[in-house]
Amino acid sequence: MIDPKLKILQMVDRYGGVTAAAEAMRLSPSAVSYQLRQLAEQLDAKLIEPAGRGIQLTAAARTLLRHTAILQAQWEQARSELAATAGEPSGPFTLCGFSTAATYLLPPAAAALRDRHSRLAVRLVEAEPVRCFELLLAEEADLGLVVVTPDSPPLNDDRFDQQPILDDPLDLIVPVDHPLTARKRVSLADAAREPWILGTPGSTYHQLVVTSCMAAGFTPDMAHQADEWDTGQAMVAQGFGVILVPRLARINTEWPVTRIRLSGEPAPARTILAATRKGAARHPVVAQALELLRTTAAELVPAGHP
Repeated sequence: MIDPKLKILQMVDRYGGVTAAAEAMRLSPSAVSYQLRQLAEQLDAKLIEPAGRGIQLTAAARTLLRHTAILQAQWEQARSELAATAGEPSGPFTLCGFSTAATYLLPPAAAALRDRHSRLAVRLVEAEPVRCFELLLAEEADLGLVVVTPDSPPLNDDRFDQQPILDDPLDLIVPVDHPLTARKRVSLADAAREPWILGTPGSTYHQLVVTSCMAAGFTPDMAHQADEWDTGQAMVAQGFGVILVPRLARINTEWPVTRIRLSGEPAPARTILAATRKGAARHPVVAQALELLRTTAAELVPAGHP
């Protein structure tokens, strides 16, 4: 097994400091610092050094992290091969994902796994993409569904395997009597001068909308703020602005709003990936979960996005 102290070093690298890493791992800063000191003494190498008001990793720490990623991937590959020769899968298996995935994609896949393998303890966790990657690194989750954002690890990150599951188109929601509802074709740029209802700055939804609008040639005017689809729809219904919602999200028929499927290039969409620890994608249960997720996604949003 991989020394837990190496995982702590990975988290310090990811968060850029001891305090932030400790918070993400639900440990005290002193506990994290102690583990790092023990690791440094064990290897007789300096791993961190002061940098302004914080710390930075040394060249030795960077070398150690590179080898840790290799060791982690080999360990996961070994576990996958052993699982392939074992009998009926058993024990805990945790899937995590952001809100829409946790609503429409993960439950059917988890239920199918549970029905196939009675000894498998399937667990679901709703979490933002950043938190999903944290759960994977901490081995508190086995598979995560994430949306690609500017904060996402690159696809060549040597800690994770990331596989495409679905390109989920984004639709424009406007009041039922909005002028755009009379047009045969509407592009995102056509809504450039509208007041926009966005999520909390820094959230996945906020990043998604701003990135999509900028790709269409404008910065959205954030007139109001809402994180829940129902809240945003209620605001749209009263004429406070417009919102973007993914195709997977359902519209509440209680509100007098219209969903417009956008055309033009680029047509906005969000990319949903399945992430596992590097080397774990061939684990029999992980492979089954990936297959089930792709099947569910294809049923919900068919290819071609009609």
